[in-house]
Amino acid sequence: MQEFETLAAIDLGSNSFHMQVGRVEGDQLFYLDSIKEPVRLASGLTANKRLDAASQRRALNCLARIGERLQNMPPGAVRAVGTSALRVAKNSPEFLAKARAALGFEIEIVAGREEARLIYLGVSHSLPLTQTPRLVVDIGGGSTECIIGVGYEARERESLRMGCVVFSKQFFPAGVVSRKAMDAADTAARVEIQLVAGAFRNRLAAPVWVEAVGSSGTARALAEICRLNGHTGAQPDDCITLAGLRWLRERLIKAGQVDNLELPGLKPDRRPVIAGGLAIMLSLFEELGIERMNVAQGAMREGILWDLLGRVHDSDMRELTVSQFQRRYLVDAKQADRVARMATQLAQQYTQSQQPPLTDEALRALAWAALLHEIGISIAHSGFHKHGAYILENADMPGFSRRDQTRLAALVRASRGGLGKLGFSRADPNWPLILCLRLAVLFNSGRNNPNLPDMQLECLDGACELHLPAAWLNANPLTRAALDDELKAWREAAPNVRLTETRAV
Repeated sequence: MQEFETLAAIDLGSNSFHMQVGRVEGDQLFYLDSIKEPVRLASGLTANKRLDAASQRRALNCLARIGERLQNMPPGAVRAVGTSALRVAKNSPEFLAKARAALGFEIEIVAGREEARLIYLGVSHSLPLTQTPRLVVDIGGGSTECIIGVGYEARERESLRMGCVVFSKQFFPAGVVSRKAMDAADTAARVEIQLVAGAFRNRLAAPVWVEAVGSSGTARALAEICRLNGHTGAQPDDCITLAGLRWLRERLIKAGQVDNLELPGLKPDRRPVIAGGLAIMLSLFEELGIERMNVAQGAMREGILWDLLGRVHDSDMRELTVSQFQRRYLVDAKQADRVARMATQLAQQYTQSQQPPLTDEALRALAWAALLHEIGISIAHSGFHKHGAYILENADMPGFSRRDQTRLAALVRASRGGLGKLGFSRADPNWPLILCLRLAVLFNSGRNNPNLPDMQLECLDGACELHLPAAWLNANPLTRAALDDELKAWREAAPNVRLTETRAV
């Protein structure tokens, strides 16, 4: 794995876009420069869940500025992550194509619970290490993450479909605040929070947490308002208190309009979303029984950096997730290892004869797909590759983006069975991986065959030849027949990907 002196993280949040650069010193990160812009992507979501032109323009202009700062950094040292607004926007794929061009780097979209894991990672690295449980709350523009963790490990993670931008737009349009609107926002938030409160209580023994911690802009803004207006109680440090939130709620209702409220600590960029953020935070305090919440400096962008540091230091969370999935779904680990070794070997042979070669990320995806290709057997043996693909596309997989999971699912779905419905062409970057995986599954169908032959896969411009000993093929007629069927399947389903078998004489 390549080592990098500097890493960069970009958090494409539903309210603000953040960039954080960190210098790597051994296993430590030292934060360097950062960029924050209130893009308010979620405010540009139309009634039919499409990003409007104005929000896209703000986002692309911001990404172009960030891209200029990072233009000399290698791709492996930069990770950009999109969250709630990009999860729900129906035109997200079209926007992402423009966003990647503006930024100059890949952008991945993560699921809500993966977002929660990254938030906790950033928060926990900004606080003293402790073995007592913490509750971390992050109110973003489009979603709110609630995590209970110990040390650097997130034990329970939930993502709620409510955020300061979305709530402010829905309940307080044009900044108008009334008691009726605040009550409606409180009710909507409590309905979401009750699901989390019940889940946390059912799965964890008391005390569920010892300390409550808030992260990101809403928490910091509310803590600053509490501090500057004398509502932190006897505590000298920045914190949010239940009494302070209730006081602010009444002040907002009395003002009737956010722009009419003059308060120390209420900054201009936070005004448009403060009412929605307050409604969510106060409901969290009251539903979860919180009296006081400290505020952390770390957030998702720092979590992305620490996760990226783990990847480049061979401590990839995705490896742990694959191992956990093997145990959870009772995978035959020895068989999976056999298939993974052969698939990787064939892919390396392919790379030696083909330009451009497969990337390291593609080879890792192939190995993970091979290790997980039988997870669907725990559901049913019939069509288990389809069951496995469904699990991989829909399960909570820490460390994996949605794009990662879609790729794994596609590989597992194509690992066996017919090829006709998969629509292959040389333009599909996955076809070499699928070829290597299918061949590895085919030759290891005996599940413990110590006499596998030496073979060589050579490919050039979509034409592949598999070289095998003639004597071995003659001695293994079942494999010979299976290989004939495989050759026929590729000829019928993907005529522009030509696979032929050559016997060594």
